[in-house]
Amino acid sequence: MVAIDLTGKHALVTGVADDVGFGWHIAKALKAAGAKVYLASHPRTVAMVERILKRATSLEGRLLPYGTPGEFLPDAIWPCDVEFDTEEDILPERRLVKGYDGDVSIAGCMKRVKETAGGLDIVIHSVAFSPEIQNGHLDTSRKAYLQAMSISSYSLVALVRAAMPLMEGRHGAVVGLSYLGGERVMPFYGGGMAAAKAALQQDARVAAFFAGQQGHRVNIVSAGPYASRAASSIGAIDAAVQHVAEHSPLKQPITAQDVADTTLFLCSPLSRAITGEVIHVDMGYHAMAV
Repeated sequence: MVAIDLTGKHALVTGVADDVGFGWHIAKALKAAGAKVYLASHPRTVAMVERILKRATSLEGRLLPYGTPGEFLPDAIWPCDVEFDTEEDILPERRLVKGYDGDVSIAGCMKRVKETAGGLDIVIHSVAFSPEIQNGHLDTSRKAYLQAMSISSYSLVALVRAAMPLMEGRHGAVVGLSYLGGERVMPFYGGGMAAAKAALQQDARVAAFFAGQQGHRVNIVSAGPYASRAASSIGAIDAAVQHVAEHSPLKQPITAQDVADTTLFLCSPLSRAITGEVIHVDMGYHAMAV
């Protein structure tokens, strides 16, 4: 039996805001495989995640997968807003928002990783946001479009750059999450997110080349539609889930665990020859023309 053993590895998972989304399930999969897991959540969601980690009603969602005994407990959880590379970049007005006391930038997060773990082996980019996600592409303002690009795409570049010194000599693995809306026209996928996901995938390919010079890998998992809390802001998400389930070759909707399983593989030595790749986890829907 081949088993994935990540004992001794240190993983940073960004974007976890609840116990339903992809980031949460990926974090649990990495933990079940033996990795030390550190969550870098948005400053406004840290308290929410901390409650999930403690309350009795969330126990079932904390149970580890793959038959691993015990429940998920991250080795640390830190506030991090990937819109800011350094503490100096944090806008004065943002400092007035709850949770922004201290260095919540990417650099601040990496400083905490270095102090806690000494190094880093795995980085999960599970971040996407547009303030105008419900607006059609042509109705999206320039400001919202650029913010979607900054948070949803450029942050991968910033994370790879900041993480590389901590991954030196470790053959690190970076995995980002995308969606078919970055490759095909999904009319309901607005707010600049379609362009941001397209940029994310190309950013990953280019980053794979530069990070590869030090032996690190960068890949993307393009997940099928999934009714997470974040996706609930997209009005047509339930219809998209049903459509994919009806028209994909495998005739069923994806689960968050499907995405976590593939991500775990991409973080393991079993995928040591894979980089710059976009792997679709969507029951084969991406292959369909009609």
